[in-house]
Amino acid sequence: MPCVTRSPAELAMDETFWKDVAARYPRDDGPINLDGGYFGRMSEGVVQAYEDAIRQVNRGNSVQVREHFDKHQAEAIRQQLAELMGVPADELAFARSASEALYSLIRNYQRLQPGDQVLISDLDYGSVQGAFDWLQQARGVELVTLVHAHPATHDGLLHSYREAFATHPRLKLMALTHVTHRTGLVMPVKTIATEARAHGIDVILDGAHSLGQMEVDLADMGVEMAGFNLQKWIGAPLSLGVIHVRRERLADFAPDMGNPSYPAGDIRCLTPYGTPNVPALMSLPTVFAEHEALGGWQVKGARLRYLRDLWLPAARALPGIEVLTPDDPRLACGIASFRFRDVEDQQGKIDQLLAQFNIFTVARAGSACGPCIRVTPGINTTPADMHALASALALMSE
Repeated sequence: MPCVTRSPAELAMDETFWKDVAARYPRDDGPINLDGGYFGRMSEGVVQAYEDAIRQVNRGNSVQVREHFDKHQAEAIRQQLAELMGVPADELAFARSASEALYSLIRNYQRLQPGDQVLISDLDYGSVQGAFDWLQQARGVELVTLVHAHPATHDGLLHSYREAFATHPRLKLMALTHVTHRTGLVMPVKTIATEARAHGIDVILDGAHSLGQMEVDLADMGVEMAGFNLQKWIGAPLSLGVIHVRRERLADFAPDMGNPSYPAGDIRCLTPYGTPNVPALMSLPTVFAEHEALGGWQVKGARLRYLRDLWLPAARALPGIEVLTPDDPRLACGIASFRFRDVEDQQGKIDQLLAQFNIFTVARAGSACGPCIRVTPGINTTPADMHALASALALMSE
């Protein structure tokens, strides 16, 4: 349990505290894993809860699921999620991932007419870009793609969206990514969403990388529809995502593929039809309790930023390295990215990091600013891991 008399920033530097946290996770004897942005490890406590739930469901079979989970547990778990996220439970539905949640919101949005315009950016997730392209083919709308300037600045990002809103008067719907998966750039969501709303544009927020490591106050941000996952920074098993639609906006969505399980107007009708991973859902009370006991997003986010700052300033100073993540704290979180200036294909450098220095990272491509190497520490990453990365980059850039 974090000490209530100490700030998240103070706890972020307390290695005794984080050694105790790391002890709650399975030991990893492999490479230093700096791809924590893919999905997070489950603690041993969550693994135990998940395994117990698997055995319980396997033993009780349909009686357990129909009589206990469907009638009682599912709603109680959704209420716990609502308390964690600070929104009413009837504005949340479970999905199998953030991508599935976003797919459902995009394809079931009913307010588009042929000739309307929809907006994405080069930094949005590939599946979201693909879904908006599908809207163009299926609904007869015009797809507008915004290319962000590099390096990104707070004012530059706002200017890009303001210019897009002004020059495309038929815009009705846009995607907006809270934390971009390629570079770790944090978008100024509140201002963008406010100005979009003033132009009559609805925003679908991709919060896959923000929930659990950053404040996600949907009401304050003015976000009325969003997709998240619970398997990155919340610490849940794989296969769990979240759909959010503000209660007053549910009428703007059709049941997913005519989902007969729930009536239109019940957000759960947006969940793709099928049997969910019931044991994973049953583990969520343990997941939520551990997340809150650790200090929630405040403590997790502070730790991830502290770990980031152990390698990123050193990397910025290397002549052979270009850091893509801004140093403006408003635009940054625990995820950061860089690239080697002398090569186009970064995968060779990733392979070298692994083979020569035992450090695992991941390449990200697709944005207009070019390919990069993403670095994302995890909850049980150590300062020694980050110093190892900084040392490796110094040697590789000579």
